[in-house]
Amino acid sequence: MHDYKLIEAMARVVLEGGFEKAARVLNISQSAVSQRVKLLEEQAGQVLLSRTAPPSPTRAGEIFLAHYFKVAHLETDLAGTLAPSADEGFHTLAVGVNADSLETWLLPGLAAFLREERLLLDFCVDDQDETLRFLKSGETVGCITSSPEPVQGCRVAYLGAMAYRMVASPAFAERWFPGGFGAESAARAPAVLFNRKDELHERFLRTWLTDPPGAFPRHFIPSSVSVVITIVQGMGYGLVPMQQASPLLATGALTDVAPGREILVPLYWHAWNVKSALLERFSRQLVEGARRTLLQPVPGESR
Repeated sequence: MHDYKLIEAMARVVLEGGFEKAARVLNISQSAVSQRVKLLEEQAGQVLLSRTAPPSPTRAGEIFLAHYFKVAHLETDLAGTLAPSADEGFHTLAVGVNADSLETWLLPGLAAFLREERLLLDFCVDDQDETLRFLKSGETVGCITSSPEPVQGCRVAYLGAMAYRMVASPAFAERWFPGGFGAESAARAPAVLFNRKDELHERFLRTWLTDPPGAFPRHFIPSSVSVVITIVQGMGYGLVPMQQASPLLATGALTDVAPGREILVPLYWHAWNVKSALLERFSRQLVEGARRTLLQPVPGESR
Protein backbone atom coordinates (compact mmCIF):
# COMPACT_ATOMS: atom_id res chain seq x y z
CA MET A 1 0.00 0.00 0.00
CA HIS A 2 1.35 3.42 -0.94
CA ASP A 3 1.78 6.20 1.59
CA TYR A 4 -1.07 8.69 1.09
CA LYS A 5 1.26 11.61 1.92
CA LEU A 6 3.36 10.69 -1.09
CA ILE A 7 0.33 10.57 -3.36
CA GLU A 8 -0.89 13.89 -1.96
CA ALA A 9 2.48 15.50 -2.73
CA MET A 10 2.35 14.33 -6.35
CA ALA A 11 -1.27 15.48 -6.72
CA ARG A 12 -0.49 18.91 -5.29
CA VAL A 13 2.38 19.41 -7.74
CA VAL A 14 -0.09 18.83 -10.58
CA LEU A 15 -2.93 20.89 -9.08
CA GLU A 16 -0.77 23.85 -8.08
CA GLY A 17 1.32 23.78 -11.23
CA GLY A 18 4.76 23.25 -9.69
CA PHE A 19 6.85 21.92 -6.81
CA GLU A 20 7.32 25.31 -5.15
CA LYS A 21 3.60 26.09 -5.09
CA ALA A 22 2.82 22.59 -3.83
CA ALA A 23 5.31 23.08 -1.01
CA ARG A 24 3.55 26.28 0.11
CA VAL A 25 0.15 24.54 0.18
CA LEU A 26 1.52 21.51 2.07
CA ASN A 27 3.58 23.73 4.38
CA ILE A 28 6.77 21.75 3.77
CA SER A 29 9.99 22.51 1.88
CA GLN A 30 10.24 22.19 -1.88
CA SER A 31 12.95 19.54 -1.47
CA ALA A 32 10.59 17.54 0.75
CA VAL A 33 7.94 17.61 -1.98
CA SER A 34 10.51 16.44 -4.54
CA GLN A 35 11.64 13.65 -2.22
CA ARG A 36 8.08 12.45 -1.68
CA VAL A 37 7.35 12.38 -5.40
CA LYS A 38 10.63 10.58 -6.09
CA LEU A 39 9.90 8.00 -3.38
CA LEU A 40 6.41 7.39 -4.80
CA GLU A 41 7.90 6.88 -8.27
CA GLU A 42 10.44 4.43 -6.84
CA GLN A 43 7.64 2.49 -5.16
CA ALA A 44 5.56 2.51 -8.34
CA GLY A 45 8.55 1.54 -10.46
CA GLN A 46 7.87 4.19 -13.09
CA VAL A 47 7.79 7.92 -13.75
CA LEU A 48 4.57 9.55 -12.55
CA LEU A 49 5.28 13.19 -13.37
CA SER A 50 6.66 14.72 -16.55
CA ARG A 51 9.02 17.48 -15.42
CA THR A 52 7.52 20.02 -17.79
CA ALA A 53 6.43 23.56 -16.99
CA PRO A 54 3.96 23.07 -15.43
CA PRO A 55 4.49 19.40 -14.45
CA SER A 56 1.95 16.98 -15.90
CA PRO A 57 1.04 13.42 -14.90
CA THR A 58 2.02 10.45 -17.02
CA ARG A 59 -0.60 7.77 -17.69
CA ALA A 60 0.48 6.00 -14.49
CA GLY A 61 0.44 9.34 -12.68
CA GLU A 62 -3.17 9.90 -13.76
CA ILE A 63 -4.12 6.68 -11.97
CA PHE A 64 -2.58 7.94 -8.73
CA LEU A 65 -4.21 11.33 -9.28
CA ALA A 66 -7.64 9.72 -9.67
CA HIS A 67 -7.04 7.79 -6.44
CA TYR A 68 -6.15 11.00 -4.62
CA PHE A 69 -9.32 12.78 -5.75
CA LYS A 70 -11.53 9.87 -4.75
CA VAL A 71 -9.99 9.52 -1.31
CA ALA A 72 -10.18 13.29 -0.70
CA HIS A 73 -13.85 13.36 -1.69
CA LEU A 74 -14.76 10.34 0.45
CA GLU A 75 -12.95 11.78 3.47
CA THR A 76 -14.85 15.04 3.11
CA ASP A 77 -18.14 13.20 2.73
CA LEU A 78 -17.38 10.99 5.73
CA ALA A 79 -16.54 13.98 7.94
CA GLY A 80 -19.84 15.64 7.07
CA THR A 81 -21.76 12.43 7.81
CA LEU A 82 -20.12 11.64 11.15
CA ALA A 83 -20.02 15.17 12.52
CA PRO A 84 -22.62 17.34 10.77
CA SER A 85 -22.75 20.89 12.04
CA ALA A 86 -24.38 24.11 10.94
CA ASP A 87 -21.00 25.75 11.49
CA GLU A 88 -18.93 23.24 9.51
CA GLY A 89 -17.02 24.41 6.47
CA PHE A 90 -18.07 24.04 2.87
CA HIS A 91 -17.50 20.88 0.85
CA THR A 92 -16.27 21.14 -2.75
CA LEU A 93 -17.38 19.10 -5.73
CA ALA A 94 -15.35 19.22 -8.93
CA VAL A 95 -17.66 18.75 -11.92
CA GLY A 96 -16.96 18.66 -15.67
CA VAL A 97 -19.51 20.65 -17.68
CA ASN A 98 -19.97 21.76 -21.26
CA ALA A 99 -19.99 25.53 -21.76
CA ASP A 100 -23.49 25.68 -23.27
CA SER A 101 -25.08 23.89 -20.31
CA LEU A 102 -23.25 26.18 -17.90
CA GLU A 103 -24.59 29.28 -19.67
CA THR A 104 -28.19 28.05 -19.96
CA TRP A 105 -30.00 25.46 -17.84
CA LEU A 106 -27.47 24.13 -15.31
CA LEU A 107 -27.19 26.83 -12.64
CA PRO A 108 -30.93 27.69 -12.49
CA GLY A 109 -31.59 23.98 -11.96
CA LEU A 110 -29.12 23.83 -9.05
CA ALA A 111 -29.91 27.18 -7.42
CA ALA A 112 -32.34 25.94 -4.75
CA PHE A 113 -30.08 23.01 -3.89
CA LEU A 114 -27.00 25.22 -3.50
CA ARG A 115 -28.85 27.65 -1.24
CA GLU A 116 -29.53 24.78 1.17
CA GLU A 117 -26.24 22.87 0.99
CA ARG A 118 -22.86 24.00 2.25
CA LEU A 119 -21.38 23.15 -1.11
CA LEU A 120 -18.88 24.82 -3.42
CA LEU A 121 -18.64 23.91 -7.10
CA ASP A 122 -15.37 23.67 -9.01
CA PHE A 123 -16.32 23.54 -12.71
CA CYS A 124 -13.98 22.19 -15.39
CA VAL A 125 -15.35 23.49 -18.70
CA ASP A 126 -14.95 22.18 -22.25
CA ASP A 127 -16.99 21.07 -25.24
CA GLN A 128 -19.60 18.38 -24.49
CA ASP A 129 -17.58 15.84 -26.50
CA GLU A 130 -14.50 16.45 -24.34
CA THR A 131 -15.67 16.71 -20.71
CA LEU A 132 -15.45 12.96 -20.11
CA ARG A 133 -11.65 13.21 -19.91
CA PHE A 134 -12.01 15.18 -16.64
CA LEU A 135 -13.82 12.20 -15.10
CA LYS A 136 -11.44 9.59 -16.51
CA SER A 137 -8.43 11.43 -15.09
CA GLY A 138 -10.06 11.69 -11.66
CA GLU A 139 -10.06 15.47 -11.84
CA THR A 140 -13.84 15.58 -11.31
CA VAL A 141 -16.38 13.41 -9.49
CA GLY A 142 -18.84 13.71 -12.35
CA CYS A 143 -19.35 15.29 -15.74
CA ILE A 144 -21.98 16.32 -18.26
CA THR A 145 -21.10 14.86 -21.64
CA SER A 146 -22.57 13.80 -24.96
CA SER A 147 -21.17 10.28 -24.55
CA PRO A 148 -23.63 7.59 -23.40
CA GLU A 149 -20.93 4.98 -22.81
CA PRO A 150 -20.39 4.30 -19.09
CA VAL A 151 -16.87 4.67 -17.71
CA GLN A 152 -15.53 1.88 -15.53
CA GLY A 153 -16.41 2.56 -11.91
CA CYS A 154 -19.01 5.19 -12.83
CA ARG A 155 -22.77 5.34 -13.35
CA VAL A 156 -24.57 7.21 -16.12
CA ALA A 157 -27.99 8.89 -16.42
CA TYR A 158 -29.64 10.41 -19.47
CA LEU A 159 -30.41 14.12 -18.96
CA GLY A 160 -32.14 15.20 -22.16
CA ALA A 161 -31.12 17.05 -25.30
CA MET A 162 -30.22 20.59 -26.29
CA ALA A 163 -31.52 21.88 -29.64
CA TYR A 164 -29.20 24.04 -31.75
CA ARG A 165 -30.17 26.32 -34.66
CA MET A 166 -27.88 27.81 -37.31
CA VAL A 167 -28.22 31.57 -36.87
CA ALA A 168 -26.72 34.88 -38.00
CA SER A 169 -27.44 38.58 -37.79
CA PRO A 170 -29.88 39.75 -40.50
CA ALA A 171 -27.15 41.82 -42.21
CA PHE A 172 -24.73 38.88 -42.20
CA ALA A 173 -27.37 36.55 -43.64
CA GLU A 174 -28.22 39.03 -46.38
CA ARG A 175 -24.56 39.37 -47.34
CA TRP A 176 -23.43 35.75 -47.18
CA PHE A 177 -26.65 33.79 -47.82
CA PRO A 178 -28.57 35.90 -50.38
CA GLY A 179 -29.75 32.78 -52.17
CA GLY A 180 -30.30 30.74 -49.04
CA PHE A 181 -28.15 28.36 -47.00
CA GLY A 182 -26.31 25.81 -49.12
CA ALA A 183 -22.99 24.05 -49.63
CA GLU A 184 -21.47 26.87 -51.70
CA SER A 185 -22.38 29.66 -49.28
CA ALA A 186 -21.38 27.51 -46.26
CA ALA A 187 -17.92 27.08 -47.80
CA ARG A 188 -17.43 30.88 -48.05
CA ALA A 189 -19.13 32.34 -44.97
CA PRO A 190 -17.05 32.68 -41.76
CA ALA A 191 -18.39 30.37 -39.05
CA VAL A 192 -18.09 30.74 -35.27
CA LEU A 193 -16.94 27.65 -33.35
CA PHE A 194 -16.24 27.15 -29.64
CA ASN A 195 -12.76 25.67 -30.15
CA ARG A 196 -10.79 23.39 -32.46
CA LYS A 197 -12.37 20.30 -30.92
CA ASP A 198 -15.89 21.55 -31.64
CA GLU A 199 -17.34 19.28 -34.33
CA LEU A 200 -20.99 20.29 -34.01
CA HIS A 201 -20.92 22.77 -36.92
CA GLU A 202 -19.52 20.15 -39.29
CA ARG A 203 -22.04 17.62 -38.00
CA PHE A 204 -24.85 20.04 -38.87
CA LEU A 205 -23.46 20.52 -42.39
CA ARG A 206 -23.16 16.76 -42.92
CA THR A 207 -26.71 16.24 -41.64
CA TRP A 208 -28.49 18.90 -43.68
CA LEU A 209 -26.40 19.43 -46.84
CA THR A 210 -26.15 16.81 -49.57
CA ASP A 211 -22.67 17.99 -50.54
CA PRO A 212 -21.18 19.59 -47.38
CA PRO A 213 -17.99 21.62 -47.81
CA GLY A 214 -14.76 20.01 -46.70
CA ALA A 215 -13.38 23.32 -45.44
CA PHE A 216 -14.73 26.72 -44.47
CA PRO A 217 -13.40 29.86 -42.72
CA ARG A 218 -13.94 29.83 -38.98
CA HIS A 219 -13.49 31.85 -35.80
CA PHE A 220 -12.58 30.03 -32.56
CA ILE A 221 -14.28 31.71 -29.59
CA PRO A 222 -13.90 29.57 -26.41
CA SER A 223 -16.82 31.14 -24.54
CA SER A 224 -20.48 30.25 -25.01
CA VAL A 225 -21.60 33.82 -24.30
CA SER A 226 -18.96 35.31 -26.59
CA VAL A 227 -19.96 32.96 -29.40
CA VAL A 228 -23.43 34.51 -29.31
CA ILE A 229 -22.03 38.05 -29.09
CA THR A 230 -19.76 37.40 -32.08
CA ILE A 231 -22.72 36.18 -34.13
CA VAL A 232 -25.03 39.02 -33.06
CA GLN A 233 -22.33 41.53 -34.01
CA GLY A 234 -22.29 40.13 -37.55
CA MET A 235 -18.76 38.70 -37.49
CA GLY A 236 -19.85 35.18 -38.36
CA TYR A 237 -22.67 32.68 -38.17
CA GLY A 238 -23.02 29.48 -36.18
CA LEU A 239 -24.95 27.09 -34.00
CA VAL A 240 -26.56 28.49 -30.86
CA PRO A 241 -28.66 26.61 -28.26
CA MET A 242 -32.33 27.50 -28.48
CA GLN A 243 -32.27 28.67 -24.84
CA GLN A 244 -29.97 31.47 -25.98
CA ALA A 245 -31.25 31.88 -29.54
CA SER A 246 -35.02 32.09 -28.92
CA PRO A 247 -35.19 35.61 -27.41
CA LEU A 248 -32.75 36.94 -30.00
CA LEU A 249 -34.75 35.42 -32.84
CA ALA A 250 -37.92 36.91 -31.36
CA THR A 251 -36.46 40.43 -31.29
CA GLY A 252 -34.90 40.15 -34.75
CA ALA A 253 -31.33 40.41 -33.48
CA LEU A 254 -30.73 37.02 -35.08
CA THR A 255 -32.26 35.18 -38.01
CA ASP A 256 -32.42 31.45 -38.69
CA VAL A 257 -30.33 30.85 -41.82
CA ALA A 258 -31.54 27.24 -42.14
CA PRO A 259 -35.24 27.38 -41.18
CA GLY A 260 -36.76 24.13 -40.03
CA ARG A 261 -33.39 22.49 -39.55
CA GLU A 262 -31.74 21.94 -36.20
CA ILE A 263 -29.51 19.43 -34.49
CA LEU A 264 -30.12 17.80 -31.13
CA VAL A 265 -27.27 17.07 -28.75
CA PRO A 266 -28.13 14.43 -26.11
CA LEU A 267 -26.48 14.95 -22.73
CA TYR A 268 -25.63 12.44 -20.01
CA TRP A 269 -24.51 12.69 -16.40
CA HIS A 270 -21.60 10.43 -15.43
CA ALA A 271 -20.56 10.17 -11.78
CA TRP A 272 -18.35 8.00 -9.61
CA ASN A 273 -20.12 4.89 -8.39
CA VAL A 274 -19.20 5.46 -4.75
CA LYS A 275 -21.29 5.63 -1.60
CA SER A 276 -21.29 9.38 -1.09
CA ALA A 277 -24.39 11.03 0.33
CA LEU A 278 -23.36 14.45 -0.98
CA LEU A 279 -22.68 13.19 -4.49
CA GLU A 280 -25.98 11.28 -4.46
CA ARG A 281 -27.95 14.39 -3.50
CA PHE A 282 -26.15 16.53 -6.05
CA SER A 283 -26.64 13.97 -8.83
CA ARG A 284 -30.35 13.63 -8.06
CA GLN A 285 -30.87 17.40 -8.14
CA LEU A 286 -28.87 17.81 -11.36
CA VAL A 287 -30.75 15.03 -13.18
CA GLU A 288 -34.16 16.25 -12.02
CA GLY A 289 -33.36 19.84 -13.03
CA ALA A 290 -32.11 18.76 -16.44
CA ARG A 291 -35.16 16.64 -17.18
CA ARG A 292 -37.47 19.53 -16.31
CA THR A 293 -35.62 21.85 -18.71
CA LEU A 294 -34.12 19.86 -21.57
CA LEU A 295 -35.93 18.21 -24.46
CA GLN A 296 -36.67 14.53 -23.99
CA PRO A 297 -36.44 13.03 -27.48
CA VAL A 298 -34.96 9.69 -28.41
CA PRO A 299 -31.18 10.12 -27.89
CA GLY A 300 -29.36 10.76 -31.17
CA GLU A 301 -32.43 12.13 -32.97
CA SER A 302 -31.90 15.14 -35.27
CA ARG A 303 -34.67 17.15 -36.78
